[in-house]
Amino acid sequence: MRVFVTILALVPALCLAAPVRKDAPERPEGAPTPEQAEASRNNLKVIGLAMHNHEAANGTLPTDVMKGKKPLLSWRVAILPYMEGQKELYEGFKLDEPWDSEHNMKLIEKIPNVYTAVRGKAKKGETFYQCFSGEGAFLQPGKALRFADIADGTSNTLMVVESEKAVPWTKPEDIPFDAKKPLPKLGGMFEGDFHAVLCDGSVRRVRKGIDPMTLRALITVAGGEVINRDGDE
Repeated sequence: MRVFVTILALVPALCLAAPVRKDAPERPEGAPTPEQAEASRNNLKVIGLAMHNHEAANGTLPTDVMKGKKPLLSWRVAILPYMEGQKELYEGFKLDEPWDSEHNMKLIEKIPNVYTAVRGKAKKGETFYQCFSGEGAFLQPGKALRFADIADGTSNTLMVVESEKAVPWTKPEDIPFDAKKPLPKLGGMFEGDFHAVLCDGSVRRVRKGIDPMTLRALITVAGGEVINRDGDE
């Protein structure tokens, strides 16, 4: 019998903003604030917890909602039942219709707070929170992974990150990853720096100057690379 992970009672405590130091240097006007960074980290913690709960309940990590080989709805919809207070929204979707069907389009505006942008250029109903999608990455189209499949270790593998570009939260669109192509840009909310929840549920801030080889190693689930973690905190 699988154990359903549930520590939702701790979530309100995560929502407390970190105190601002009185001797902290002044930020340029419009620059990201510590409160915005904390809010995004909290969002990622909740998303990561929902991922873990999905795996505990179903034996696999979530994928996009599929019809045959065609993706209809995002994994962001699939994990709604594993977030506090979002089951009713999930039940409102027609899971056999695409994200942009007449019925499902009406639900885009009901984006949960956990997916909303804390800053950056995003329209209502859009999110920056995305997985890497492609061969060898966390989200592999048509294949449902388990945590046991993450041979590089859950503490060394990215699960959800802040992308450069926002997308409709229900749309099955994520960050494309191809090991033979240049890495995509990240950090649309924090000017190149980005936050990420790893597969062990921990949340890290990653600097935009991170070594590309290190970032590639963090993206792959079973690449066997040695990871230098100097670019995150």
